[in-house]
Amino acid sequence: MDTLYKIDLSLQPTTFDLWHVCLAGTVAVLALTLITLLLVMVISLARRKPQTPQIITQTAPAPEPIVKVVEKLVEVEKIVQAPAPEPIILKEATPDAALQLLGVLQKEARFIDFIKEDVSQFSDADVGIVARVVHEGCNKAINSHFSLAAVRSEQEGQKITLPAGFDAAMVRLTGNIVGSAPFTGTLIHKGWQVTDVRLPKLTQGHNAAIIAAAEVEL
Repeated sequence: MDTLYKIDLSLQPTTFDLWHVCLAGTVAVLALTLITLLLVMVISLARRKPQTPQIITQTAPAPEPIVKVVEKLVEVEKIVQAPAPEPIILKEATPDAALQLLGVLQKEARFIDFIKEDVSQFSDADVGIVARVVHEGCNKAINSHFSLAAVRSEQEGQKITLPAGFDAAMVRLTGNIVGSAPFTGTLIHKGWQVTDVRLPKLTQGHNAAIIAAAEVEL
């Protein structure tokens, strides 16, 4: 039984049967098909033209005329420009009140007579005596028609600190002013402010420019 299944691989067929013929034909058809496909691919590649890469260029927009640019800048400036500050309205001072004050000082202290007098011909002692009389009269006139108060309540010579936003009309800075508030310095003068005015009312037709009428003794 063992001899029936032994195959001698060294044996070569000497004749072709139908199976071998079919196998050889199939191989030949496949080879011919492969060659045909290769030829078709080579011909198609040869006919295809190389494509030039497309370069997309973006044209820059033309610059605007200088006139339009200037107009736009002017429009932007108009938009951004801060509102104009309110005009400063100056109060017109009537001379009547000032003339009244001079009249009161002349009446109580002979103020105009004193400042218009040539004191160079008098001695210092004589001028001092007259100045005392004028001082007392001026003090009486001011106290009678005005109420005064100090701007700062601190003592002169004391160190004070002015915060940011202080009223520059009430406190005047002197010396080396550097930087911004708060400022710390020495109070040199406490200042004065008028809290009440009691000048007499003028009658109709009164000439306030006549500070002191001329006197004629009969």
